[in-house]
Amino acid sequence: MKKFVWLAFAAIAVLLQAPLSHAQSWPQRSVKLVVALGPGSGADLSARLIADRLTRRWGQAVVVENRPGGDGVVAINAVLSARDDHTLLYAPTSTFVGHPYTLEKLPYDPKQLVPVARVTNTVVVVAVPASLPAKSMQELITAVRAQPGKMNWSSAVGMTDIIFAGYFKNSGLDMAQVRYRDTVSAMNDLVEGRIQLYAGAYVIARAHVQAGKVRVLAVTNRSRAPGLPDVPTVAEAGFPDLNFDGLVGAFVARSAGMPDAVRERIAADIKAAVTEPEVSARLAATVQIVNPGSPAEFAAAIDEQAGQLATFAKALGIEAKR
Repeated sequence: MKKFVWLAFAAIAVLLQAPLSHAQSWPQRSVKLVVALGPGSGADLSARLIADRLTRRWGQAVVVENRPGGDGVVAINAVLSARDDHTLLYAPTSTFVGHPYTLEKLPYDPKQLVPVARVTNTVVVVAVPASLPAKSMQELITAVRAQPGKMNWSSAVGMTDIIFAGYFKNSGLDMAQVRYRDTVSAMNDLVEGRIQLYAGAYVIARAHVQAGKVRVLAVTNRSRAPGLPDVPTVAEAGFPDLNFDGLVGAFVARSAGMPDAVRERIAADIKAAVTEPEVSARLAATVQIVNPGSPAEFAAAIDEQAGQLATFAKALGIEAKR
Protein backbone atom coordinates (compact mmCIF):
# COMPACT_ATOMS: atom_id res chain seq x y z
CA MET A 1 0.00 0.00 0.00
CA LYS A 2 2.84 2.38 0.92
CA LYS A 3 4.51 1.58 -2.37
CA PHE A 4 1.28 2.42 -4.25
CA VAL A 5 0.93 5.76 -2.44
CA TRP A 6 4.57 6.61 -3.16
CA LEU A 7 4.10 5.81 -6.84
CA ALA A 8 0.95 7.95 -6.98
CA PHE A 9 2.74 10.95 -5.46
CA ALA A 10 5.65 10.43 -7.85
CA ALA A 11 3.27 10.39 -10.83
CA ILE A 12 1.60 13.59 -9.64
CA ALA A 13 4.97 15.27 -9.23
CA VAL A 14 5.93 14.33 -12.78
CA LEU A 15 2.65 15.74 -14.12
CA LEU A 16 3.14 18.98 -12.22
CA GLN A 17 6.70 19.36 -13.46
CA ALA A 18 5.81 18.68 -17.12
CA PRO A 19 4.34 22.14 -17.93
CA LEU A 20 7.26 23.84 -16.20
CA SER A 21 9.74 21.71 -18.13
CA HIS A 22 7.94 22.55 -21.38
CA ALA A 23 8.04 26.26 -20.57
CA GLN A 24 11.76 26.12 -19.82
CA SER A 25 12.56 24.28 -23.05
CA TRP A 26 10.42 26.55 -25.27
CA PRO A 27 11.29 27.82 -27.87
CA GLN A 28 12.93 24.89 -29.60
CA ARG A 29 13.28 26.71 -32.94
CA SER A 30 12.76 30.16 -34.45
CA VAL A 31 9.65 32.12 -33.45
CA LYS A 32 7.56 34.18 -35.86
CA LEU A 33 5.68 37.35 -34.91
CA VAL A 34 3.01 37.96 -37.54
CA VAL A 35 2.21 41.68 -37.42
CA ALA A 36 -1.25 42.71 -38.63
CA LEU A 37 -0.01 46.13 -39.75
CA GLY A 38 2.57 47.27 -42.28
CA PRO A 39 6.18 48.38 -41.76
CA GLY A 40 6.55 51.68 -39.94
CA SER A 41 3.39 51.34 -37.84
CA GLY A 42 3.57 51.59 -34.06
CA ALA A 43 2.88 47.87 -33.69
CA ASP A 44 5.61 47.07 -36.21
CA LEU A 45 8.16 49.15 -34.32
CA SER A 46 7.35 47.60 -30.94
CA ALA A 47 7.35 44.10 -32.48
CA ARG A 48 10.85 44.63 -33.88
CA LEU A 49 12.21 46.01 -30.63
CA ILE A 50 10.77 43.05 -28.74
CA ALA A 51 11.97 40.54 -31.33
CA ASP A 52 15.54 41.79 -30.94
CA ARG A 53 15.47 41.41 -27.14
CA LEU A 54 13.71 38.05 -27.19
CA THR A 55 16.19 36.67 -29.71
CA ARG A 56 18.97 37.41 -27.23
CA ARG A 57 16.99 36.04 -24.29
CA TRP A 58 15.76 32.85 -25.94
CA GLY A 59 18.77 31.98 -28.06
CA GLN A 60 16.45 31.46 -31.04
CA ALA A 61 15.68 33.87 -33.86
CA VAL A 62 12.47 35.85 -33.44
CA VAL A 63 11.35 36.96 -36.90
CA VAL A 64 8.84 39.72 -37.65
CA GLU A 65 6.57 39.11 -40.64
CA ASN A 66 4.24 41.90 -41.74
CA ARG A 67 0.90 40.62 -43.06
CA PRO A 68 -1.32 43.71 -43.43
CA GLY A 69 -4.64 43.65 -45.24
CA GLY A 70 -8.27 42.77 -44.78
CA ASP A 71 -8.53 44.81 -41.57
CA GLY A 72 -6.25 42.29 -39.87
CA VAL A 73 -7.94 39.17 -41.25
CA VAL A 74 -4.93 38.25 -43.41
CA ALA A 75 -2.62 38.10 -40.39
CA ILE A 76 -5.19 36.37 -38.19
CA ASN A 77 -5.84 33.61 -40.72
CA ALA A 78 -2.10 33.15 -41.27
CA VAL A 79 -1.61 32.46 -37.56
CA LEU A 80 -4.70 30.28 -37.13
CA SER A 81 -3.90 28.18 -40.17
CA ALA A 82 -0.30 27.65 -39.00
CA ARG A 83 -1.47 25.73 -35.89
CA ASP A 84 2.01 26.32 -34.51
CA ASP A 85 3.01 27.36 -30.99
CA HIS A 86 6.06 29.11 -32.46
CA THR A 87 3.88 31.43 -34.61
CA LEU A 88 2.31 34.35 -32.76
CA LEU A 89 -0.06 37.08 -33.89
CA TYR A 90 1.09 40.56 -32.89
CA ALA A 91 -1.68 43.10 -33.30
CA PRO A 92 -3.92 45.76 -31.79
CA THR A 93 -7.05 44.28 -30.25
CA SER A 94 -9.04 46.68 -32.41
CA THR A 95 -7.91 44.46 -35.31
CA PHE A 96 -10.44 41.81 -34.31
CA VAL A 97 -12.71 43.04 -31.48
CA GLY A 98 -14.78 45.02 -33.96
CA HIS A 99 -15.00 42.30 -36.61
CA PRO A 100 -18.31 40.81 -35.39
CA TYR A 101 -19.88 44.21 -36.12
CA THR A 102 -17.96 45.38 -39.19
CA LEU A 103 -17.59 42.27 -41.37
CA GLU A 104 -20.40 40.77 -43.43
CA LYS A 105 -19.38 37.33 -42.19
CA LEU A 106 -16.71 36.28 -39.75
CA PRO A 107 -14.03 34.33 -41.69
CA TYR A 108 -12.56 32.86 -38.50
CA ASP A 109 -13.58 31.92 -34.96
CA PRO A 110 -12.47 34.65 -32.51
CA LYS A 111 -12.36 32.05 -29.72
CA GLN A 112 -9.38 30.50 -31.52
CA LEU A 113 -7.24 33.54 -30.64
CA VAL A 114 -5.69 32.97 -27.22
CA PRO A 115 -4.13 35.99 -25.43
CA VAL A 116 -0.45 35.55 -24.61
CA ALA A 117 0.79 38.97 -23.51
CA ARG A 118 -0.32 42.58 -23.40
CA VAL A 119 2.55 44.80 -24.55
CA THR A 120 1.66 48.44 -25.20
CA ASN A 121 -1.22 50.84 -25.64
CA THR A 122 -1.51 52.73 -28.89
CA VAL A 123 -2.33 56.38 -28.24
CA VAL A 124 -5.70 57.19 -29.82
CA VAL A 125 -6.48 60.89 -30.20
CA VAL A 126 -9.38 63.18 -30.94
CA ALA A 127 -7.99 65.62 -33.49
CA VAL A 128 -9.39 68.70 -35.25
CA PRO A 129 -8.02 71.03 -37.94
CA ALA A 130 -6.00 73.94 -36.60
CA SER A 131 -8.42 76.29 -38.39
CA LEU A 132 -11.28 75.16 -36.11
CA PRO A 133 -11.70 77.56 -33.17
CA ALA A 134 -12.43 74.72 -30.69
CA LYS A 135 -9.56 74.35 -28.22
CA SER A 136 -11.14 71.64 -26.05
CA MET A 137 -13.53 68.70 -26.27
CA GLN A 138 -16.28 70.74 -24.61
CA GLU A 139 -15.86 73.58 -27.10
CA LEU A 140 -15.98 71.08 -29.97
CA ILE A 141 -19.20 69.47 -28.74
CA THR A 142 -20.74 72.90 -28.17
CA ALA A 143 -19.89 73.83 -31.78
CA VAL A 144 -21.44 70.59 -33.07
CA ARG A 145 -24.67 71.25 -31.16
CA ALA A 146 -24.79 74.81 -32.48
CA GLN A 147 -24.47 73.61 -36.10
CA PRO A 148 -26.47 70.38 -36.37
CA GLY A 149 -25.68 68.41 -39.54
CA LYS A 150 -23.01 70.85 -40.72
CA MET A 151 -19.88 69.26 -39.30
CA ASN A 152 -18.21 66.02 -40.39
CA TRP A 153 -16.14 63.37 -38.65
CA SER A 154 -14.18 60.24 -39.44
CA SER A 155 -12.20 57.61 -37.56
CA ALA A 156 -10.27 54.40 -37.81
CA VAL A 157 -12.53 51.56 -38.97
CA GLY A 158 -13.59 49.08 -36.32
CA MET A 159 -13.65 49.65 -32.59
CA THR A 160 -12.95 53.40 -32.66
CA ASP A 161 -15.52 53.87 -35.39
CA ILE A 162 -18.29 52.10 -33.44
CA ILE A 163 -17.51 53.73 -30.09
CA PHE A 164 -17.59 57.27 -31.49
CA ALA A 165 -20.65 56.65 -33.68
CA GLY A 166 -22.48 55.11 -30.72
CA TYR A 167 -21.52 57.97 -28.44
CA PHE A 168 -22.68 60.59 -30.93
CA LYS A 169 -26.02 58.84 -31.32
CA ASN A 170 -26.55 58.42 -27.57
CA SER A 171 -25.68 62.09 -27.06
CA GLY A 172 -27.98 63.32 -29.82
CA LEU A 173 -25.12 64.88 -31.78
CA ASP A 174 -25.92 65.47 -35.44
CA MET A 175 -22.55 65.08 -37.13
CA ALA A 176 -22.08 63.36 -40.50
CA GLN A 177 -19.65 60.46 -40.67
CA VAL A 178 -17.30 60.33 -43.67
CA ARG A 179 -15.63 57.02 -44.46
CA TYR A 180 -12.25 56.76 -46.19
CA ARG A 181 -10.43 53.85 -47.75
CA ASP A 182 -7.14 55.08 -46.30
CA THR A 183 -6.04 57.30 -43.42
CA VAL A 184 -3.91 59.54 -45.66
CA SER A 185 -7.03 60.87 -47.38
CA ALA A 186 -8.75 61.39 -44.05
CA MET A 187 -5.78 63.36 -42.69
CA ASN A 188 -5.60 65.50 -45.84
CA ASP A 189 -9.28 66.37 -45.51
CA LEU A 190 -8.86 67.12 -41.81
CA VAL A 191 -6.01 69.52 -42.56
CA GLU A 192 -8.12 71.22 -45.24
CA GLY A 193 -11.11 71.45 -42.91
CA ARG A 194 -13.39 69.24 -44.99
CA ILE A 195 -13.88 67.10 -41.90
CA GLN A 196 -13.82 68.65 -38.44
CA LEU A 197 -12.91 65.67 -36.25
CA TYR A 198 -10.75 62.59 -36.62
CA ALA A 199 -10.40 59.85 -34.01
CA GLY A 200 -7.54 57.42 -34.51
CA ALA A 201 -3.95 56.53 -33.73
CA TYR A 202 -1.79 59.55 -32.98
CA VAL A 203 0.97 58.26 -35.25
CA ILE A 204 -1.30 59.00 -38.24
CA ALA A 205 -1.76 62.65 -37.29
CA ARG A 206 1.64 63.27 -35.73
CA ALA A 207 3.37 64.98 -38.67
CA HIS A 208 0.42 67.34 -39.18
CA VAL A 209 0.27 68.12 -35.45
CA GLN A 210 3.98 68.95 -35.41
CA ALA A 211 3.48 71.13 -38.48
CA GLY A 212 0.78 73.09 -36.67
CA LYS A 213 -1.98 72.01 -39.08
CA VAL A 214 -3.87 69.71 -36.72
CA ARG A 215 -4.74 70.15 -33.03
CA VAL A 216 -5.15 67.26 -30.58
CA LEU A 217 -7.94 67.87 -28.06
CA ALA A 218 -7.73 64.67 -26.02
CA VAL A 219 -6.52 61.07 -25.91
CA THR A 220 -8.99 58.22 -25.40
CA ASN A 221 -6.49 56.33 -23.23
CA ARG A 222 -6.95 55.95 -19.49
CA SER A 223 -3.69 57.76 -18.83
CA ARG A 224 -1.97 60.68 -20.52
CA ALA A 225 0.50 59.85 -23.26
CA PRO A 226 4.20 60.34 -22.42
CA GLY A 227 4.77 62.32 -25.62
CA LEU A 228 1.66 64.47 -25.12
CA PRO A 229 1.82 65.39 -21.43
CA ASP A 230 -0.34 68.51 -21.83
CA VAL A 231 -3.16 66.73 -23.66
CA PRO A 232 -5.95 65.53 -21.31
CA THR A 233 -7.63 62.15 -21.44
CA VAL A 234 -11.25 62.15 -22.58
CA ALA A 235 -12.24 61.35 -19.01
CA GLU A 236 -10.36 64.40 -17.73
CA ALA A 237 -12.06 66.45 -20.46
CA GLY A 238 -15.47 65.34 -19.18
CA PHE A 239 -16.26 62.53 -21.62
CA PRO A 240 -15.53 59.25 -19.79
CA ASP A 241 -17.75 57.18 -22.12
CA LEU A 242 -15.13 57.65 -24.85
CA ASN A 243 -12.40 56.24 -22.61
CA PHE A 244 -10.61 53.20 -24.08
CA ASP A 245 -7.04 52.00 -24.61
CA GLY A 246 -5.59 50.93 -27.94
CA LEU A 247 -4.35 47.57 -26.64
CA VAL A 248 -1.52 45.84 -28.53
CA GLY A 249 -0.29 42.36 -27.73
CA ALA A 250 0.56 38.81 -28.73
CA PHE A 251 -1.79 35.88 -29.39
CA VAL A 252 -1.46 32.23 -30.30
CA ALA A 253 -3.84 29.88 -32.10
CA ARG A 254 -5.79 27.69 -29.66
CA SER A 255 -5.16 24.76 -32.00
CA ALA A 256 -1.42 25.17 -31.37
CA GLY A 257 -1.94 23.76 -27.90
CA MET A 258 0.42 26.13 -26.11
CA PRO A 259 0.48 25.31 -22.36
CA ASP A 260 -0.44 28.06 -19.89
CA ALA A 261 3.06 27.90 -18.41
CA VAL A 262 4.58 28.81 -21.77
CA ARG A 263 2.21 31.75 -22.22
CA GLU A 264 3.12 32.99 -18.75
CA ARG A 265 6.81 32.72 -19.54
CA ILE A 266 6.45 34.60 -22.84
CA ALA A 267 4.49 37.37 -21.10
CA ALA A 268 7.17 37.65 -18.41
CA ASP A 269 9.97 37.79 -20.98
CA ILE A 270 8.13 40.42 -23.03
CA LYS A 271 7.58 42.49 -19.89
CA ALA A 272 11.31 42.32 -19.17
CA ALA A 273 12.03 43.41 -22.75
CA VAL A 274 9.68 46.42 -22.95
CA THR A 275 10.64 47.73 -19.53
CA GLU A 276 14.32 47.94 -20.47
CA PRO A 277 15.14 51.68 -20.31
CA GLU A 278 16.29 51.84 -23.94
CA VAL A 279 13.22 50.04 -25.27
CA SER A 280 10.70 51.94 -23.15
CA ALA A 281 12.36 55.23 -24.16
CA ARG A 282 12.12 54.39 -27.86
CA LEU A 283 8.47 53.40 -27.48
CA ALA A 284 7.71 56.59 -25.56
CA ALA A 285 9.36 58.60 -28.34
CA THR A 286 6.79 57.21 -30.78
CA VAL A 287 4.01 58.00 -28.27
CA GLN A 288 3.26 54.41 -27.31
CA ILE A 289 2.41 53.64 -23.69
CA VAL A 290 4.32 50.68 -22.27
CA ASN A 291 1.71 48.49 -20.55
CA PRO A 292 2.86 44.85 -20.26
CA GLY A 293 0.47 42.31 -18.81
CA SER A 294 -0.03 38.61 -18.18
CA PRO A 295 -2.30 36.39 -20.30
CA ALA A 296 -5.08 36.75 -17.71
CA GLU A 297 -4.72 40.54 -17.50
CA PHE A 298 -4.73 40.83 -21.29
CA ALA A 299 -7.80 38.60 -21.60
CA ALA A 300 -9.65 40.66 -18.97
CA ALA A 301 -8.83 43.92 -20.77
CA ILE A 302 -10.08 42.48 -24.08
CA ASP A 303 -13.32 41.31 -22.45
CA GLU A 304 -13.86 44.80 -21.06
CA GLN A 305 -13.36 46.31 -24.51
CA ALA A 306 -15.74 43.79 -26.06
CA GLY A 307 -18.41 44.71 -23.51
CA GLN A 308 -17.98 48.42 -24.15
CA LEU A 309 -18.17 47.83 -27.88
CA ALA A 310 -21.31 45.70 -27.55
CA THR A 311 -23.04 48.54 -25.67
CA PHE A 312 -22.35 51.08 -28.42
CA ALA A 313 -23.14 48.60 -31.20
CA LYS A 314 -26.55 48.00 -29.59
CA ALA A 315 -27.20 51.75 -29.60
CA LEU A 316 -26.46 51.75 -33.34
CA GLY A 317 -28.69 48.71 -33.96
CA ILE A 318 -25.75 46.55 -35.07
CA GLU A 319 -25.88 42.85 -34.23
CA ALA A 320 -22.75 40.77 -33.78
CA LYS A 321 -22.03 38.12 -36.43
CA ARG A 322 -21.27 34.62 -35.26
